[in-house]
Amino acid sequence: MEWMVWTTPTAIFFATIAALLLGMTAWEIASPTVERKGFLPIATTRGDRLFIGLVCAAYIHLVVVGFTPFNLWLALAVSILWLVILMRWG
Repeated sequence: MEWMVWTTPTAIFFATIAALLLGMTAWEIASPTVERKGFLPIATTRGDRLFIGLVCAAYIHLVVVGFTPFNLWLALAVSILWLVILMRWG
C-alpha cells in the first residue's frame, strides 16, 4: 500500500468498509431482504439502511471534527451506536 501513501488507520477504515460490504452481500445471498418500514420515513432494505448509516457516520465525524473539541473515538462510538439502531429499528 506504499504506492498510495496510506496510513494504517486509513487502510483499516477502508478494509472495514469492504468487510461490511462483503458481509452484507453474503447475508443478502443467504437470506434475501424484504423492504420494511421502521422509524425512517421510507421503506428500506438492509443495504439501504447500511448506506444511510455510513453517510450518517461521515456527517457525525465531520460535525465532531469541525464544531467540537471531542475526540474522534467518541464520534466512532456514536456512529457505531447509530448504525446498530438504524439497522435494527430503522
